[in-house]
Amino acid sequence: MGRLVLAEGDTFNPPGVKDFFLPPIFGDVTKPMVLVVLSVVIIAAFFLITSRNLKVVPSKWQFAAESVYDFGRNNIARDQIGSKEFQPFVPLVLSLFTFVLVNNIYGIIPFIQFPTMSKIAFPLALAVLVVYPVYHGVGIKKFGLGGYLKNQLIPPGVPKPVLLLLTPIELFLKFLVDPITLAIRVFAAMFAGHLILLVFTLGGEYLLLHAAVPLKPVSIVAWAFAIAMTFLEAFIQVLQAYIFALLAASYIGRALAEDH
Repeated sequence: MGRLVLAEGDTFNPPGVKDFFLPPIFGDVTKPMVLVVLSVVIIAAFFLITSRNLKVVPSKWQFAAESVYDFGRNNIARDQIGSKEFQPFVPLVLSLFTFVLVNNIYGIIPFIQFPTMSKIAFPLALAVLVVYPVYHGVGIKKFGLGGYLKNQLIPPGVPKPVLLLLTPIELFLKFLVDPITLAIRVFAAMFAGHLILLVFTLGGEYLLLHAAVPLKPVSIVAWAFAIAMTFLEAFIQVLQAYIFALLAASYIGRALAEDH
Protein backbone atom coordinates (compact mmCIF):
# COMPACT_ATOMS: atom_id res chain seq x y z
CA MET A 1 0.00 0.00 0.00
CA GLY A 2 1.07 3.58 -0.52
CA ARG A 3 1.67 6.23 2.09
CA LEU A 4 -0.61 9.19 2.82
CA VAL A 5 1.08 12.54 3.53
CA LEU A 6 -0.93 14.44 6.14
CA ALA A 7 1.55 17.01 7.34
CA GLU A 8 4.98 18.15 6.35
CA GLY A 9 7.47 15.39 7.17
CA ASP A 10 4.77 13.01 8.39
CA THR A 11 3.33 10.03 6.57
CA PHE A 12 0.71 7.46 7.47
CA ASN A 13 1.62 3.88 6.64
CA PRO A 14 -1.73 2.06 6.40
CA PRO A 15 -2.14 -1.40 7.91
CA GLY A 16 -1.65 -4.31 5.56
CA VAL A 17 -0.82 -8.00 5.33
CA LYS A 18 2.32 -7.43 7.40
CA ASP A 19 0.17 -6.75 10.46
CA PHE A 20 -1.12 -10.34 10.40
CA PHE A 21 2.37 -11.81 10.76
CA LEU A 22 2.87 -11.48 14.50
CA PRO A 23 6.27 -12.06 16.10
CA PRO A 24 6.75 -15.17 18.27
CA ILE A 25 5.89 -14.87 21.95
CA PHE A 26 8.54 -17.41 22.90
CA GLY A 27 10.46 -19.85 20.73
CA ASP A 28 8.33 -20.55 17.67
CA VAL A 29 5.03 -20.04 19.51
CA THR A 30 2.94 -17.15 18.19
CA LYS A 31 -0.10 -15.34 19.53
CA PRO A 32 -2.56 -17.12 17.18
CA MET A 33 -1.27 -20.51 18.36
CA VAL A 34 -1.86 -19.54 21.98
CA LEU A 35 -5.32 -18.22 21.16
CA VAL A 36 -6.34 -21.46 19.45
CA VAL A 37 -5.33 -23.51 22.49
CA LEU A 38 -7.02 -20.99 24.79
CA SER A 39 -10.25 -21.26 22.78
CA VAL A 40 -10.37 -25.01 23.38
CA VAL A 41 -9.89 -24.42 27.11
CA ILE A 42 -12.60 -21.73 27.15
CA ILE A 43 -15.14 -23.90 25.31
CA ALA A 44 -14.43 -27.01 27.39
CA ALA A 45 -14.58 -25.05 30.65
CA PHE A 46 -17.83 -23.35 29.63
CA PHE A 47 -19.69 -26.58 28.94
CA LEU A 48 -18.17 -28.51 31.84
CA ILE A 49 -18.94 -25.80 34.40
CA THR A 50 -22.45 -25.05 33.14
CA SER A 51 -23.42 -28.74 33.01
CA ARG A 52 -21.95 -30.00 36.29
CA ASN A 53 -25.07 -29.19 38.33
CA LEU A 54 -28.01 -29.36 35.94
CA LYS A 55 -31.40 -28.24 37.22
CA VAL A 56 -34.94 -28.46 35.91
CA VAL A 57 -35.17 -24.68 36.21
CA PRO A 58 -31.87 -23.67 34.62
CA SER A 59 -29.61 -20.91 35.85
CA LYS A 60 -28.57 -18.18 33.42
CA TRP A 61 -25.35 -20.00 32.53
CA GLN A 62 -27.08 -23.35 32.14
CA PHE A 63 -29.68 -21.71 29.93
CA ALA A 64 -26.91 -20.17 27.82
CA ALA A 65 -25.18 -23.53 27.39
CA GLU A 66 -28.43 -25.29 26.55
CA SER A 67 -29.29 -22.59 24.02
CA VAL A 68 -25.95 -23.00 22.25
CA TYR A 69 -26.33 -26.78 22.26
CA ASP A 70 -29.92 -26.62 21.03
CA PHE A 71 -28.93 -24.23 18.26
CA GLY A 72 -26.13 -26.50 17.05
CA ARG A 73 -28.22 -29.65 17.39
CA ASN A 74 -31.55 -28.58 15.94
CA ASN A 75 -30.92 -25.50 13.81
CA ILE A 76 -27.75 -26.76 12.16
CA ALA A 77 -27.19 -30.52 12.46
CA ARG A 78 -30.76 -31.79 12.23
CA ASP A 79 -31.85 -29.29 9.60
CA GLN A 80 -28.93 -30.05 7.30
CA ILE A 81 -28.30 -33.77 7.88
CA GLY A 82 -31.84 -34.95 8.48
CA SER A 83 -33.75 -36.19 11.52
CA LYS A 84 -32.80 -39.84 10.95
CA GLU A 85 -29.01 -39.55 10.80
CA PHE A 86 -28.00 -36.28 12.44
CA GLN A 87 -27.47 -37.40 16.05
CA PRO A 88 -23.91 -38.84 15.74
CA PHE A 89 -22.72 -35.59 14.17
CA VAL A 90 -24.04 -33.18 16.79
CA PRO A 91 -20.75 -33.09 18.77
CA LEU A 92 -18.77 -32.33 15.61
CA VAL A 93 -21.13 -29.61 14.38
CA LEU A 94 -21.36 -28.02 17.83
CA SER A 95 -17.57 -28.13 18.22
CA LEU A 96 -17.02 -26.51 14.83
CA PHE A 97 -19.52 -23.76 15.55
CA THR A 98 -18.20 -22.88 19.02
CA PHE A 99 -14.54 -23.21 18.01
CA VAL A 100 -14.85 -20.89 15.01
CA LEU A 101 -17.07 -18.52 17.00
CA VAL A 102 -14.63 -18.07 19.89
CA ASN A 103 -11.65 -17.65 17.55
CA ASN A 104 -13.59 -15.06 15.54
CA ILE A 105 -14.77 -13.14 18.60
CA TYR A 106 -11.17 -12.67 19.69
CA GLY A 107 -11.02 -9.92 17.07
CA ILE A 108 -13.15 -7.51 19.13
CA ILE A 109 -11.96 -8.44 22.65
CA PRO A 110 -9.76 -5.68 24.13
CA PHE A 111 -6.06 -6.52 24.48
CA ILE A 112 -6.50 -9.63 22.30
CA GLN A 113 -7.99 -8.04 19.18
CA PHE A 114 -6.89 -10.67 16.72
CA PRO A 115 -9.33 -13.08 15.04
CA THR A 116 -7.46 -16.36 14.76
CA MET A 117 -9.40 -17.36 11.65
CA SER A 118 -7.76 -14.45 9.80
CA LYS A 119 -4.77 -16.81 9.50
CA ILE A 120 -5.66 -19.06 6.56
CA ALA A 121 -3.90 -22.10 8.05
CA PHE A 122 -6.49 -22.52 10.82
CA PRO A 123 -9.74 -22.58 8.79
CA LEU A 124 -7.96 -24.56 6.08
CA ALA A 125 -6.91 -27.19 8.63
CA LEU A 126 -10.49 -27.43 9.91
CA ALA A 127 -11.91 -27.77 6.40
CA VAL A 128 -9.33 -30.13 4.89
CA LEU A 129 -8.28 -32.21 7.91
CA VAL A 130 -11.60 -32.42 9.79
CA VAL A 131 -14.67 -31.69 7.66
CA TYR A 132 -13.40 -33.11 4.34
CA PRO A 133 -12.49 -36.63 5.55
CA VAL A 134 -15.61 -36.84 7.73
CA TYR A 135 -18.21 -36.17 5.05
CA HIS A 136 -16.49 -38.29 2.41
CA GLY A 137 -15.80 -40.99 4.98
CA VAL A 138 -19.40 -41.33 6.14
CA GLY A 139 -20.60 -41.40 2.54
CA ILE A 140 -18.16 -44.16 1.59
CA LYS A 141 -19.08 -46.10 4.73
CA LYS A 142 -22.77 -45.97 3.89
CA PHE A 143 -22.68 -46.59 0.12
CA GLY A 144 -19.26 -48.14 -0.50
CA LEU A 145 -16.63 -46.37 -2.60
CA GLY A 146 -18.22 -47.12 -5.96
CA GLY A 147 -21.74 -46.34 -4.80
CA TYR A 148 -20.65 -43.11 -3.17
CA LEU A 149 -18.78 -41.88 -6.24
CA LYS A 150 -21.77 -42.74 -8.42
CA ASN A 151 -24.10 -40.96 -6.01
CA GLN A 152 -21.96 -37.82 -5.95
CA LEU A 153 -20.80 -37.61 -9.55
CA ILE A 154 -23.64 -39.03 -11.62
CA PRO A 155 -26.98 -37.30 -10.95
CA PRO A 156 -29.96 -39.51 -11.87
CA GLY A 157 -31.85 -38.74 -15.06
CA VAL A 158 -29.02 -36.83 -16.74
CA PRO A 159 -28.41 -37.84 -20.39
CA LYS A 160 -25.15 -39.70 -20.94
CA PRO A 161 -23.64 -37.12 -23.32
CA VAL A 162 -24.16 -34.43 -20.67
CA LEU A 163 -22.37 -36.61 -18.09
CA LEU A 164 -19.17 -36.28 -20.09
CA LEU A 165 -19.13 -32.62 -19.11
CA LEU A 166 -21.01 -32.75 -15.80
CA THR A 167 -19.07 -35.54 -14.07
CA PRO A 168 -15.64 -33.81 -14.21
CA ILE A 169 -17.24 -30.60 -12.95
CA GLU A 170 -18.89 -32.44 -10.03
CA LEU A 171 -15.59 -34.16 -9.25
CA PHE A 172 -13.74 -30.85 -9.24
CA LEU A 173 -16.33 -29.10 -7.10
CA LYS A 174 -17.02 -31.76 -4.48
CA PHE A 175 -13.50 -33.10 -4.04
CA LEU A 176 -11.43 -29.95 -4.40
CA VAL A 177 -13.39 -26.69 -4.38
CA ASP A 178 -15.79 -27.34 -1.49
CA PRO A 179 -13.19 -27.67 1.31
CA ILE A 180 -11.16 -24.74 -0.01
CA THR A 181 -14.13 -22.40 -0.30
CA LEU A 182 -15.32 -23.49 3.14
CA ALA A 183 -12.03 -22.23 4.58
CA ILE A 184 -11.75 -19.11 2.42
CA ARG A 185 -15.20 -17.80 3.43
CA VAL A 186 -14.38 -17.40 7.10
CA PHE A 187 -10.75 -16.44 6.46
CA ALA A 188 -11.62 -13.65 4.02
CA ALA A 189 -14.33 -12.22 6.27
CA MET A 190 -12.08 -12.17 9.33
CA PHE A 191 -9.08 -10.84 7.44
CA ALA A 192 -11.02 -8.01 5.80
CA GLY A 193 -12.91 -7.10 8.97
CA HIS A 194 -9.77 -6.94 11.09
CA LEU A 195 -7.97 -4.89 8.45
CA ILE A 196 -10.83 -2.37 8.29
CA LEU A 197 -10.81 -1.97 12.07
CA LEU A 198 -7.05 -1.41 11.99
CA VAL A 199 -7.37 1.25 9.30
CA PHE A 200 -9.98 3.30 11.18
CA THR A 201 -8.40 2.85 14.63
CA LEU A 202 -4.79 3.55 13.66
CA GLY A 203 -5.87 6.22 11.19
CA GLY A 204 -7.78 8.03 13.92
CA GLU A 205 -4.80 7.82 16.24
CA TYR A 206 -2.47 9.17 13.59
CA LEU A 207 -4.79 12.04 12.72
CA LEU A 208 -5.02 13.06 16.37
CA LEU A 209 -1.30 12.88 17.14
CA HIS A 210 0.45 13.76 13.88
CA ALA A 211 -1.89 15.45 11.43
CA ALA A 212 -2.17 19.18 10.86
CA VAL A 213 -4.53 20.98 13.23
CA PRO A 214 -7.44 21.29 10.74
CA LEU A 215 -7.42 17.51 10.27
CA LYS A 216 -7.36 16.55 13.95
CA PRO A 217 -11.19 16.63 14.40
CA VAL A 218 -11.41 14.02 11.63
CA SER A 219 -9.91 11.55 14.10
CA ILE A 220 -13.23 11.57 15.97
CA VAL A 221 -15.01 10.55 12.77
CA ALA A 222 -12.48 7.76 12.19
CA TRP A 223 -13.00 6.39 15.71
CA ALA A 224 -16.78 6.64 15.34
CA PHE A 225 -16.50 4.52 12.21
CA ALA A 226 -14.25 2.10 14.11
CA ILE A 227 -16.90 1.68 16.83
CA ALA A 228 -19.67 1.19 14.26
CA MET A 229 -17.54 -1.32 12.36
CA THR A 230 -16.84 -3.20 15.60
CA PHE A 231 -20.55 -3.89 16.06
CA LEU A 232 -20.85 -4.93 12.41
CA GLU A 233 -17.78 -7.13 12.77
CA ALA A 234 -19.27 -8.84 15.83
CA PHE A 235 -22.34 -9.73 13.78
CA ILE A 236 -20.18 -11.04 10.92
CA GLN A 237 -18.05 -13.09 13.33
CA VAL A 238 -21.12 -14.91 14.66
CA LEU A 239 -22.56 -15.25 11.17
CA GLN A 240 -19.37 -16.76 9.75
CA ALA A 241 -19.16 -19.31 12.56
CA TYR A 242 -22.76 -20.28 11.79
CA ILE A 243 -22.07 -20.51 8.04
CA PHE A 244 -18.99 -22.67 8.59
CA ALA A 245 -20.87 -25.16 10.77
CA LEU A 246 -23.92 -25.00 8.48
CA LEU A 247 -21.92 -25.82 5.36
CA ALA A 248 -20.03 -28.60 7.14
CA ALA A 249 -23.34 -30.15 8.19
CA SER A 250 -24.78 -29.71 4.69
CA TYR A 251 -21.79 -31.54 3.19
CA ILE A 252 -22.35 -34.42 5.60
CA GLY A 253 -26.06 -34.44 4.78
CA ARG A 254 -25.27 -34.45 1.07
CA ALA A 255 -22.87 -37.36 1.48
CA LEU A 256 -25.52 -39.40 3.32
CA ALA A 257 -28.39 -38.55 0.96
CA GLU A 258 -29.75 -41.37 -1.16
CA ASP A 259 -29.76 -39.27 -4.35
CA HIS A 260 -29.05 -35.74 -5.53
